[in-house]
This record gives sequence, structure tokens and C-alpha cells, in this order.
Amino acid sequence: MAKFLKAKEKFKERISVGLDMGTNAIKIVKLRFFKEGTELSAFEIEPSQLDVASALKRLKNSLGEIDGVNLSASGSSTVIRYVEFPRMSSEELKQSLKFEAQKHIPFSIGEVNLDGNILKPDLPDNKMLVLVAAAKKELVKQRLKLIEDAGMKPNLIDIDSIALMNAFNFNYAQDETLQHKTVALLNIGGAVTNLDIMEDGIPRLSRDIHIAGNNITNKIKDIFAVDFGTAENLKLNPTSEKANKVTVALESVLTNLAAEIRTSFDYYESQSASSVAKIFLSGGTSKFNGLKEILTNFLGIEVEHWDPLKQISLPGKLDAQKVKASSGQLAVAVGLALR
Repeated sequence: MAKFLKAKEKFKERISVGLDMGTNAIKIVKLRFFKEGTELSAFEIEPSQLDVASALKRLKNSLGEIDGVNLSASGSSTVIRYVEFPRMSSEELKQSLKFEAQKHIPFSIGEVNLDGNILKPDLPDNKMLVLVAAAKKELVKQRLKLIEDAGMKPNLIDIDSIALMNAFNFNYAQDETLQHKTVALLNIGGAVTNLDIMEDGIPRLSRDIHIAGNNITNKIKDIFAVDFGTAENLKLNPTSEKANKVTVALESVLTNLAAEIRTSFDYYESQSASSVAKIFLSGGTSKFNGLKEILTNFLGIEVEHWDPLKQISLPGKLDAQKVKASSGQLAVAVGLALR
């Protein structure tokens, strides 16, 4: 579950599919790996609020033959921790993980699927840095049943934040402006915002914040006394006479989100000698007008969007404009397909 993809890892020629089952939309990405690089073979985004099972079946049919899919989970039934373990081999880590992890995760070991990966093998005092990831078995079981009922075969299940970091490292590991820098990834979805802090490409903090796009919609719903669907449409396409009140709703929610982000940054900085230099945005909610500027103002840190397909080629059959418009929503699905 928690294996962290190294940016220079070699790939054999193959097809891989990543499936991101978000609260408001399901995103699926099909990548082809070949000698010259990586290609986006196909992608789809399907609304998921009403009938997830039907949406999954439609996605499977639209992508043609699929051997298996990589999927993920997030939220309160998952947890990621970055822990210093006594230095040991990968094999020894597998044997001792349950005992060591129980000290650091808020669930009983018996109720979770657990995995770990060595990030830094050579810390001082004979220690090493380990990423520990856990997901409740009940959540994993529910996800797997949905996939299998749709006629798809699951390959593996990951955690959204790990997939997000894999996608970012794959596309930006060679960016010289980010060398030896600490950056934050902020993936703002419908119900959950995934926050990751990465120090020179190595993850150091991951957190799911339960403030996201639906909070904005609900605020608009209250302001205009309309139903959720109408509020969602206003959020996406505000009329000129209502735009100011929509912005007020956006700022109100982002004030709370920024406070949670700042708390996480403060905690990270209390444990590290570095501070966050830049924030990279993705997720369906991240594209709303003014959001990037409001967060920059609230946090006092440069915020910009990033492209999960930057190092992935597009075949001529795909509509480049459609891909560009959708790419910000595909970060987790791309990270999953890269496994």
C-alpha cells in the first residue's frame, strides 16, 4: 500500500490504470509505459454523487479492456505517519512493523491493513525514517467490493496522499528551482483536502483536512437559501450580480482551511530546520477563480497550480484542450497509475 515511487525507477512496457473514487467525481487514468517514456492513453471523469456502481461500470466500458486497476482511499479511516525506527533491513521492517506501528497509529492493528517503506535509511543515532500507512479493513473491503461489482480487478490499494506525492515527484523531480526546497501539495476535493509536505522530494508530513469544496457549496446554499445542486451551479458559474456573495462564501471557508494548513506548517517547522517555500495546488476545487490568490494572501506563501501530466506525452487522438482543462483533477489517479 505505502510503497513510495522513486522518480528514476525504470518501467517495463505495460499499461496501468489508476482509479480515484472521489466524493463528487470518479477519475480514471490509463497510462502506457514504453521505452521512450510514458503516455496518457485515456482518461475519464464521471460524477459520482448519485450512483457510484453505475458510474464505475460506465468508466470501465469507456476505457475498453482493463486487466486491473490501482485504487486508493483517504479520510478518517486512513492514516500516514513518518516515524524514526531503529535502523534495520527492509525484511526486518516487515517483521517488526506491526509491533512498532502500534505505537504511532490511532487504530488497533487488528482492524487495519498496514504497510511501511523506508524513506531515509541513514539518520543519526542508528535510526531510519519510515513511512507507515494504515487503512481500516472495512473501508478497504467496501472499495474492493465496488470495484469487483463493476467487473474490474483490483491490483492494489493506496492512500490518496501517497499517490499525490508519487505524481508530483514523477513530474517535478528534475525541476532545478525545487532542488533542496520544502514544498506543500494541497489537493482540494469535494469532502477532503489532502495536505503533504515534502522536503527535497522526501515526504515528511501528510494530513487529510475535512474542509473542502462541499463546505463552499454549503456556505453558498445558506447565503442564497437554495438547494445543494443550485448552490453547486452558482459556485461553478456565478452570475455577475451574485459573484460577490460567492466570493464571500469562498473566503469564509478558505479562512478556516488556511488556519488548518498553517497549524500543520507550524508543526512541521517545529520539527525541522526548513520551512515551506511554495504550495502546489490540485483537485477539482482548486480551479475556482480567486482561490489561489486568496490562499496566497492568507498564508503569505506563493501558491501555484501544477500539472500532473507534465512529463507524460499525449497521443494525437486525445483532445489537448480537454486534457489541459481536466489535468488538475487527475493528480491522484495519475499517481495511482504510476505504481
